[in-house]
Amino acid sequence: MLLKINNLSADFQTESGVKRLLNNVRLEIGPSETVALVGESGSGKSITALSILGLHEQDRVTCRGEVLFAGQNLLKLPEKALRRIRGNRIAMIFQEPMTSLNPVYPIGRQIIEPLMLHQGLNREQARAMAINLMAKTMIPDPESRMQSFAHQLSGGQRQRVMIAMALACRPDLLIADEPTTALDVTIQSQILELLAELQKEFKMAVLLITHDLNMVGRIAERVYIMNQGEIIEHGRTAAIFTNPGHPYTRHLLNSVPHGEAPIKDATEPLITIRDLKCYFPIRKGFFKRKIGEIRAVDGVNLTIYKGNTFGIVGESGSGKSTLGMCLLRLNNCHGLIDYQGRDLSAMTNRQMRPLRRELQVVFQDPFSSLSPRLTIARIIEEGLKIHNIGNNRGERLRLVRQSLIEVGLEADMAERYPHEFSGGQRQRIAIARAICLKPEFIVLDEPTSALDMTIQAQIIDLLKELQRKYNMTYLFISHDLHVVKTLANQVAVMKEGRIIESGPAHEIFSAPREEYTRTLLKCVSN
Repeated sequence: MLLKINNLSADFQTESGVKRLLNNVRLEIGPSETVALVGESGSGKSITALSILGLHEQDRVTCRGEVLFAGQNLLKLPEKALRRIRGNRIAMIFQEPMTSLNPVYPIGRQIIEPLMLHQGLNREQARAMAINLMAKTMIPDPESRMQSFAHQLSGGQRQRVMIAMALACRPDLLIADEPTTALDVTIQSQILELLAELQKEFKMAVLLITHDLNMVGRIAERVYIMNQGEIIEHGRTAAIFTNPGHPYTRHLLNSVPHGEAPIKDATEPLITIRDLKCYFPIRKGFFKRKIGEIRAVDGVNLTIYKGNTFGIVGESGSGKSTLGMCLLRLNNCHGLIDYQGRDLSAMTNRQMRPLRRELQVVFQDPFSSLSPRLTIARIIEEGLKIHNIGNNRGERLRLVRQSLIEVGLEADMAERYPHEFSGGQRQRIAIARAICLKPEFIVLDEPTSALDMTIQAQIIDLLKELQRKYNMTYLFISHDLHVVKTLANQVAVMKEGRIIESGPAHEIFSAPREEYTRTLLKCVSN
């Protein structure tokens, strides 16, 4: 075996005592093999991967057991010896490339660094190889992109840069920690195909850490199921998926979104959009003269009916999120936005302010949308104070606790801070903040994209229940067509700022008219 983990245990030192993170984990990976490590958030997947390379917090996490790589126990190696292995013989693709890439340096410099450090190349040789790697990972115009910064790339391009960095030294083992999380289906498919091609070319083994069971079924030869820091089941992927032995494995497999949203009456329009446009200028030079424009939303027409869920799907950069922000008047735009007889596009910010209570939003990343300095109570209470809901703080706190209970959390969680919660819990808090105001309309911008399957299923059920209870209307923006299919009554497909196809969800999914829609659906079914 290339990698053999024997009885790996990890303890985390907290203020209240020691917490067990991993308990006697056993895992093996052969040369050129693809092995998946699957489990919910908090199950111990990432800490297992970080322990292989000693990347966890050394002063707070204590590991015991063996991590044998090519016969060497990595847990016993000194830091200097480990550095020679990291990025050289074992490389890692991290979950969120935007936080893993240095925002200060161009991406070319970041790919060149491991080549010079581990391969002993001079700068010119390393630059030539970096351009070649970027071309292999299908980054357009790689030579000019060498000077780009991380924020100037799309999510898919940033992930390709991370892959290029990881493969720079042709490692024997690649650890891919959620490599396609939050990427749209076509980019996911491209990234997986790319990894498979490069794995074959470089003859490397891959440890795939993910919560996406569809991905595991497509590319992994063997799978390990993890729960609460323990491996509870492992075997050939096909055997585990067709005949799971452990109840937790069956629970995971049953959590994959399936079914269709019910067909609802579409008789009472809540929001009507006509010829909506949102253009962003491209400026260049010392005087920042306008040399062009990005047509993020380009002449969109659609009608959202009361009590329904309208799904917007499309690739990254298609204009989905921009459209949602336009409806809330959070982006400058032109055209008609008719909300119950009122044209929102003609209103001033002052006129819009009272309507903010009725028009709410839940963002993709709850961690960045919840203030780390405020307690949950203060975060949710803020909207109540602005809109003069509740006679005093005691009344407002009662409403805060009630909204937390409605989203499946405990009332006493109100005095805690966002960093003390899991990703799924933070998303529930973001939903509680929105529903506390009892809005008519909520824009849900990729609310489940970074959550594991079981948490996704819980959030979907929660959104359905809240909609039944309060007859709220949703605009559900997502690249996950499985989720859209289970939640949306109507669907619109966006491409390059335009709606190319729309209609009842069951018609779009069963008989798409446009080739682009068929391509999106094909990427999901593969």
